[in-house]
Amino acid sequence: MGTKPRFNGQPPVDTYGDGGFRLADQRFDGSIVVTPLGLYPWMPKSVEEITPASLAPVIEAAVRFDFLVIGSGEDTLRLSADAMRFLESHAIFPDVMATGSACRTYNMMLSENRRVAAAFIAVA
Repeated sequence: MGTKPRFNGQPPVDTYGDGGFRLADQRFDGSIVVTPLGLYPWMPKSVEEITPASLAPVIEAAVRFDFLVIGSGEDTLRLSADAMRFLESHAIFPDVMATGSACRTYNMMLSENRRVAAAFIAVA
């Protein structure tokens, strides 16, 4: 993978908003992907910008998680057909919801020791 994780491990999301996230007492500006392999900056600023290429960090970690939660921004929006087909071709069937709900779902699944990954679009 071309992008090095900002840190290893999977901490819960402490807060979100103001264009970023706080995890493990660290602030991350912009959208992020969190997998069992680490946390990565993520380019999409809206669900329309999620492409197969932008999902590379998710695919890299696919054998290490059972659930993928995608935060689609302020509202629950659908992924493009291309992005869905790409994920489904790797046997990944994401749960897409507003970023706030996605953060809560991700945290709950982590607390239950479930194998989860997440891709969150930052919100204001």
